[in-house]
Amino acid sequence: MADPTTYRPAPGTIPTDPGVYKFRDAHGRVIYVGKAKSLRSRLTSYFADLTTLHPRTRQMVTTAASVEWTVVGTEVEALQLEYNWIKEFDPRFNVRYRDDKSYPMLAVTMNEEFPRVFVYRGARKPGVRYFGPYAHAWAIRETVDLLTRVFPVRTCSNGVFRRNAQMGRPCLLGYIDKCAAPCIGRVDAAEHREIAEDFCDFLAGKTDTLIRRLEREMGAAAEDLDFERAARLRDDLSALRRAMEKQAVVLGDGTDADVIAMVGDELETSVAIFHVRDGRVRGERGWVVEVQENATLGDQVGAFLLQFYGDESEMSSGIPREVLIPELPDDAEQLTAWLSERRGSRVSLRVPQRGDKRTLAETVERNAGEALTRHKLKRAGDLTTRSAALTELQEALGMDDAPLRIECIDISHVQGTDVVASLVVFEDGLARKSDYRHYSIREAAGDGHSDDVASIAEVTHRRFLRHRSDAADRAGEAAAGETEPGEAAADNGGDLAPEAALDPKTGRPRRFAYPPNLFVVDGGQPQVHAAAAVLDDLGVTDVTVVGLAKRLEEVWIPGDDEPVILPRNSEALFLLQRIRDEAHRFAIGFHRSKRSKRMTASALDGIPGLGPSRRTALVTHFGSVAKLKQATVDEIAQVRGMGKATARTVHEALHSDTPHTDLKERTAP
Repeated sequence: MADPTTYRPAPGTIPTDPGVYKFRDAHGRVIYVGKAKSLRSRLTSYFADLTTLHPRTRQMVTTAASVEWTVVGTEVEALQLEYNWIKEFDPRFNVRYRDDKSYPMLAVTMNEEFPRVFVYRGARKPGVRYFGPYAHAWAIRETVDLLTRVFPVRTCSNGVFRRNAQMGRPCLLGYIDKCAAPCIGRVDAAEHREIAEDFCDFLAGKTDTLIRRLEREMGAAAEDLDFERAARLRDDLSALRRAMEKQAVVLGDGTDADVIAMVGDELETSVAIFHVRDGRVRGERGWVVEVQENATLGDQVGAFLLQFYGDESEMSSGIPREVLIPELPDDAEQLTAWLSERRGSRVSLRVPQRGDKRTLAETVERNAGEALTRHKLKRAGDLTTRSAALTELQEALGMDDAPLRIECIDISHVQGTDVVASLVVFEDGLARKSDYRHYSIREAAGDGHSDDVASIAEVTHRRFLRHRSDAADRAGEAAAGETEPGEAAADNGGDLAPEAALDPKTGRPRRFAYPPNLFVVDGGQPQVHAAAAVLDDLGVTDVTVVGLAKRLEEVWIPGDDEPVILPRNSEALFLLQRIRDEAHRFAIGFHRSKRSKRMTASALDGIPGLGPSRRTALVTHFGSVAKLKQATVDEIAQVRGMGKATARTVHEALHSDTPHTDLKERTAP
């Protein structure tokens, strides 16, 4: 545990201007970002008596090794810079309003010739209309199932669309009239686009016009004695009304607003938000986060608004004209100006006092309270389980500290070919997928067992080479007398100095410039010894290495002749198994993709006039080389970039016993 007094700046050196500050740990990683109207007043509060600090703040200042700040001109600039740094550095001690998954939305690809409706997760793309977010994907599918009866827009993927077009017959939805079947020309592009626009208009709230139009058509059909069409329109109206019931009117004046509520205690806060468009609830979201410092409700509201509305990928509906919140933050004027600038027009930020908006705010607050109750019942077990697993690992392996960062490598190949490796990272017992890595390994002759050992040694060497070189650079600076007083490199125990963990070009932290607490290899005693030997050669002494053998799930430690046997019901063993299985899954996926590319390249390699771009276009169009072999010359020629002559050459090469290289030599001038 670091002593904050070792890096505390002199109060006189801290400016009183507004600005943004960053705390960094011993590896140079940014662990906290904050803003202040007066930097001197705010930073001085962090270096008070540790016993008086909030537990989370106390942990942050004892984890940090340095603090730095940037002075800005206005509080609005500080607000924007704080958001940019939080997004860039992802500090672990900042409250992050995000889930372990993205919320599903309903997407309509209006940028395509034949628009498609489908469930989508992720960042928004230009030319695509989004509706939601929804709490569950099944809610989207249920809505689409109701609406495609009235608006038969296509829902199939592009591959299915092309395949049905080639076969000349629609899919099941086309046969039951839930798709207009543009793939076979039942409607042209203009007619299908009109159907998609009506679909979007209904979801956007223009329901009354569509309902009246269908009622008029139903009445006209009845007058013309076309009772079959009238009955079909009656059923369509019933389907639309059922869909409308799922989007009840909550604000009769057609208001566009986001309604936010927060319910919490001294440790955690539940946040709920309802997206109201045209007076109807279009979607809802929720989070449960830890309370930061002794933050007031207004402070938490300000932090949420900054993060949520700063990331466009989080908002499928954009910033509304009105944001209703439970309490105004201290910097409400600056936040209002910032939101208005991002929207491009005036945004109202206020607390509802009476009427329908106050009633809706109370409903959102009840949802937040129920979410917090569910979270505490579920999360308590999860936190206890992960803490128990990490503690058991520390005790079983004789580690000084709990392994908060665990890395695991696995090798995948088929009889020594297409050898690849994966590296997965778990922090605090949870997967950190942004730090996952793939490795392509040199293929070596020999039996699979020795290849695995050599591959593990290679991956370990590549993983820790940067760590070793940075530590050596730091030691060289200390030996040359370049280290500042009181910063003896020998006291770091081989850890990186803050500047050594930063990329000299970008100034950002290197994700792998600091070591894990525990390094796991998939294998037994030979694999563990290979990894340990590499670490010894590189001079890495602060990493514990173990191997998990599949046969009896033994844990092997370098230098021990007998493995460590963890109890079968041990949480530590379950955690190691999950990490090992995740590394195996990640390696298998990369191996399959690499093998698939190699097989595709070998099947089409050497055909005259067929370069990498054309090979990719052919496989993308037909889906596989097997389907390409079944295609005619005319079908091959329809692929973009393929001429008639090249298509004929490809067709002959795939149906000839002559090797492609002989074909190339025979056709060469």
